[in-house]
Amino acid sequence: MNKLTPQNIIDLEYKFGAHNYHPLPVVLKEGKGVFVWDVEGKKYYDFLSAYSAVNQGHCHPSIIKALVDQSKKLTLTSRAFHNNILGKYEKYITSLFGYDKVLPMNTGVEGGETAVKLARKWAYEVKKVPANQAKIIFVEGNFWGRTLGAISSSTDPSSTTGFGPFMPGYEIIPYNDIFALENALKDPNVAAFMVEPIQGEAGVVVPDSDYLSKAFSLCQKSNVLFIADEVQTGIGRTGKMLCCDHHNFKPDILILGKALSGGVFPVSAILSSDEVMLTIKPGEHGSTFGGNPLACEVAIAALEVIQNENMIDNADRMGKIFRNEINNFIKSSSIVRLVRGKGLLNAIVINDKESGDTAWRICMSMALKGLLAKPTHGNIIRFAPPLIINEEQLKDCIKIITSTLKEFEK
Repeated sequence: MNKLTPQNIIDLEYKFGAHNYHPLPVVLKEGKGVFVWDVEGKKYYDFLSAYSAVNQGHCHPSIIKALVDQSKKLTLTSRAFHNNILGKYEKYITSLFGYDKVLPMNTGVEGGETAVKLARKWAYEVKKVPANQAKIIFVEGNFWGRTLGAISSSTDPSSTTGFGPFMPGYEIIPYNDIFALENALKDPNVAAFMVEPIQGEAGVVVPDSDYLSKAFSLCQKSNVLFIADEVQTGIGRTGKMLCCDHHNFKPDILILGKALSGGVFPVSAILSSDEVMLTIKPGEHGSTFGGNPLACEVAIAALEVIQNENMIDNADRMGKIFRNEINNFIKSSSIVRLVRGKGLLNAIVINDKESGDTAWRICMSMALKGLLAKPTHGNIIRFAPPLIINEEQLKDCIKIITSTLKEFEK
């Protein structure tokens, strides 16, 4: 059999797969730490980390060992029966984050759906909102997945066009606008406010430093649940275990995913109090794979690795170096408007219209130099390497990024 070329492999995907993604034309076959290799052996720095799912680095040996060891014993029982790992995991993760209960799921969007269902159930049973009148507040630019429940809160036409009708009971207000939230909370039927502490898919949009803490305080005063979607910002990415930790509050409902497994297995978790979590009774919500023993062992290993290997502090330190170096570059640049972010979740805004292709061409050029990143919203490039990256590697990457940007100066 003839060896397949990268283009052959891409053509296979195009012919037999749905056309719902537009990847960079790079075909990867191996990953280790901060690096990935393509099918021709070319080595790249990974500056996307699978949208912050691979915070611990590709194929971290401790996480892989947990996966392999458990896979030889028991992988799935469904929740029709108990397994010997789930309780251990539930105790571990609730103790770590300081919550009464966890509801285990698989994907980030399942986490979001679960949080919305919990908030509605709590509103009816505890807050005594009239039946079918509960309202969830979201913000413009949010992204938490592609289900109908998720896109019903979206303001992005590429997410919503052709997929209506949408979920009732949602209200969308401006992001980073505390007065808009204060006004929306006047409605006594509001059950929850759901927000990303930093908007990832919107282009790493960082709110004002006091926005989140003020929003949490307003929710408390209004008897409204604060739901933090930390699927992308959580597990060390922003230089704290949770992005909310920068603002010194604990959300009423916390959604985790992505790096909860180190990119090894789909694992998500929804954490909350007994008051909220116990409103859902047996048979009302769940997942065949949620809480499977394989996922539980992987998640414990992924969380231990983040804490034991100083990745959180490293993300904070490396992020400051990155933004400082890029800001120095921007002083004499006409191609980059600004850099923003926290920890190792960062983005640059390219001096081009959103419909332009400059950011895409920059990413293609960086790939040729051995660094992989991806545009979002046309003129924004997100930079989010694994949290294990060291200063020497980071400086090497900054050289690749800035030298590429210079080629596109106007």
